[in-house]
Amino acid sequence: MLLKDGDCVAEIVPERGALVSRFTVGGEELLFLDASTLADPGKNVRGGIPVLFPSPGVLPGGTYPAEGRDYTMRRHGFARDLAWEVRHRENARAVLALGHSEQTLREFPWRFEARLTVTLSGSALRLTFAAENLDTRPMPLHLGYHPYFHVPQANKAVARLDTDATRAWDNRTGAPVTFSGLDLTGAEVDMHLLDHSRPGTTLHRGPGLRPVVLSWSESFTTVVVWTLLGRDFVCVEPWTAPGGALRTGEGLSSVAPGATFSSEFEIRAGRE
Repeated sequence: MLLKDGDCVAEIVPERGALVSRFTVGGEELLFLDASTLADPGKNVRGGIPVLFPSPGVLPGGTYPAEGRDYTMRRHGFARDLAWEVRHRENARAVLALGHSEQTLREFPWRFEARLTVTLSGSALRLTFAAENLDTRPMPLHLGYHPYFHVPQANKAVARLDTDATRAWDNRTGAPVTFSGLDLTGAEVDMHLLDHSRPGTTLHRGPGLRPVVLSWSESFTTVVVWTLLGRDFVCVEPWTAPGGALRTGEGLSSVAPGATFSSEFEIRAGRE
């Protein structure tokens, strides 16, 4: 499904988790996509902008308590693996929805409806997420996005992220660290910035590429930076709580019965 606004183009794949698979401005690809993973339904898509709900990251032990028992939740939740319904479509805007089902209730015992509105405007792509609690009990809310930004391996030595973070969790070692900057040239970078205070950041992608200017709602409190050696991407991921929050409760939001949580995430092409 294609959206266009002037020289701004986005592509959405509803059947693969409402994935935004492409975002170009003036012909420049801002996102990375491994097309082979998109074409294979048995693989998690590596690329685009996966929606992580209702549990970004990995739960400690793979389970969390609810209703007096332990529930198993897959890595990064189920929203990225399921087909979303297209509710509305215009040239530069689309609304997609995902509701509870027998499958989701086996992992997340709450009735809900999630809606993702994708909007193009000028050089910006905006993702508006809403989750309505249709249950009779408060519903825990943990949301994240996993955008893969195109950064060639050759640029990683000079690519940088604007942040004032001083504390982080190094997911490779499973330990907290004092954060003093990113080295994106390592074999794997998987750094969770725990005290990034601004509702956004800028990823400078190196020579010849426009920087990517990100902004998000204040509900996003953790920023994850991930990349692999030899792969032409850097992920900058806003999450509403640290990984494992369904189990630990740290930073976890709650949605009252009948209420709706909403948030905004915008990606804009900057100037070189």
